[in-house]
Amino acid sequence: MNRPSLMLSRGVARVTEAALGPYQSAVVRIGFAGTWLLFLLREFPHRQELYGPSGPWGWNLARQLTADNHAFTALLWSDGQLWFECFYTLAVLASAALLLGWRTRTASVLFMVGVLSLQNRSVFVGDGGDNVLHLMALYLVFTRCGQVWSLDARRAAQEEAARAREERVPADRVGPVLWAVLGAALGTVTLTGRFDNGWLVPALLWTVWAGLGLWWAVGRRAAWEQPRILLDVVANILHNGALVVIMAEACLIYATAGWYKIQGSRWQDGTAVYYPLHLDYFSPWPALADLMSSSGTIMMIVAYGTVMVQIAFPFTLLNRRAKNILLVLMMIEHAVIAVVLGLPFFSLAMITADAVFLPTSFLRRLGDLAARARGRLARRAGRTVPGPRSPEESAADRVGFTA
Repeated sequence: MNRPSLMLSRGVARVTEAALGPYQSAVVRIGFAGTWLLFLLREFPHRQELYGPSGPWGWNLARQLTADNHAFTALLWSDGQLWFECFYTLAVLASAALLLGWRTRTASVLFMVGVLSLQNRSVFVGDGGDNVLHLMALYLVFTRCGQVWSLDARRAAQEEAARAREERVPADRVGPVLWAVLGAALGTVTLTGRFDNGWLVPALLWTVWAGLGLWWAVGRRAAWEQPRILLDVVANILHNGALVVIMAEACLIYATAGWYKIQGSRWQDGTAVYYPLHLDYFSPWPALADLMSSSGTIMMIVAYGTVMVQIAFPFTLLNRRAKNILLVLMMIEHAVIAVVLGLPFFSLAMITADAVFLPTSFLRRLGDLAARARGRLARRAGRTVPGPRSPEESAADRVGFTA
C-alpha cells in the first residue's frame, strides 16, 4: 500500500473508531448548558416580560413573525399561562440535566428545543451570545458529549465494574420509559399539526428518537455485534463531524468579526472601544469605565489588539503554542467584557466556544484538580468519594448515545 492510501486509511480509522475530543466536547456541553441555565434562573422573575404570552412582544406578533421566517418555537403551540410555565420549567430542567450529563443524548435534544423555542419566541432578547448558543445547541445534539465528566459516564463505569466482578447488572428502566414518554409526546404534537413552521426540527427530533430506540434494541441482543459496531461507527462519525463544525464556527465568528472591524473607521483610528464604555446600557461600573477610557493609549491598544487577535486566531491553529497564547488572550478579553460592559452571558458563551480548542492535557489536569477539591470537601463532610476516572476506560466511551 502506497503512502497516500495508508494515510487515508489511518484517517478513516481514526474518525470512525472513536469519538475524538471527549474532554473538549464535555467542556462545550457543561459551558453552554451552564450559561443557559444561569440565564434562565437570573431572568426567572422577568420571564413573563421576556417570553410570556402577555409580554411586550405579544403572542400574535410572534405568531406572525414565525409564520414568515418558519422558525421553530414550542411556546406558540398555546397562548395559555400554564403551558408557558411548564415549558420554562422544562427548559430549566433540561439545562440542568445536560450540565450534569444525565441521559445526555435526550437532555441535549430537550436542551435544543428549549433554546430554540425561547429565543425564537422573542427575537429581540439577546446580546450576541444568544446567536452562539442558538447554533451550538443544534450541534450538541450530534455529539457524544457525555463520555467524561457526566453522570452517564459514572453509571457506565459502575456497570463495567460490576461486569468485571461477574455481578448481575440491573436492566435500565429509566431509558426505555423516557423514550416511550417522549415518543408519545412527539407523536401527539405531530398528529395535532403543531409542526407547521418547517420540517427540519421535526425531522431531527424523529430521527434522534428512532435512533435511540434502535440503539437500545441492538444493545439488548448479544448476538447482534455487527449492527452494534455499525451504529457505534455512525455515532462516532456524527460526533467528530459536529466537533469539527463547532471549531469551524468559532473560527468563523472571530474571522468575520475581525474583518468587519478592520473596515470601520472607529476601529482604524483606535477609538471604537471608547464609545460603548460611555453608554448607560453597557456601563454597570461607570467609575471603572471612566478609568479605562481616561487613557487614549489604552483605548488604542485594546482596539488594535482586539482586531489583531480575532483575525489571527484561525491561522494560529497551525501552531499549538501560538494557539494556546491567543486562547488565553481571548478568554481574558471576554472576562473583561463580562465585568466592564456587563455582558456575562455573552462572555460565557464565547469562552465556552474558545474552550473547544483547549489542550487535552490541560483539561485532564483541570478535571483532576476538581476531583481532588471535591474529595476534600467530601472528607470535611465526613464522606468518601471515588477517585477520578480516565477517558481510556472502555465504559466511558459507550455513554454518548444513552437515552
